Amino acid sequence: IAEAQKKGKTCAFVDAEHALDPIYAAKLGVNVDDLLISQPDTGEQALEICDMLVRSNAVDVIIVDSVAALTPKAEIEGEMGDSHVGLQARLMSQALRKLTANIKNANCLCIFINQI
Repeated sequence: IAEAQKKGKTCAFVDAEHALDPIYAAKLGVNVDDLLISQPDTGEQALEICDMLVRSNAVDVIIVDSVAALTPKAEIEGEMGDSHVGLQARLMSQALRKLTANIKNANCLCIFINQI
């Protein structure tokens, strides 16, 4: 992000984990004042924000942190112990099919962070 900003690029950070530390980011060279930051409540909301940013053609780099934190709305609103087999995988699959063409047309870089 810092390097892209140095080159005049507009960057966005979709903080699904709600864990972005602006002080640490600034120490890494990120201009936090110019960074577009979103902290969505659900995976659907995060991916819709990502899609809107791409289609706006106003953003050059989008970071989604993280795929593991993209919790589907049905899981958030459901009861503890409810089975939501494959829900996140379907959400990601659908979103990436939708995003792929838009990203190509916008010439935008999208980075999805995940843990292993």
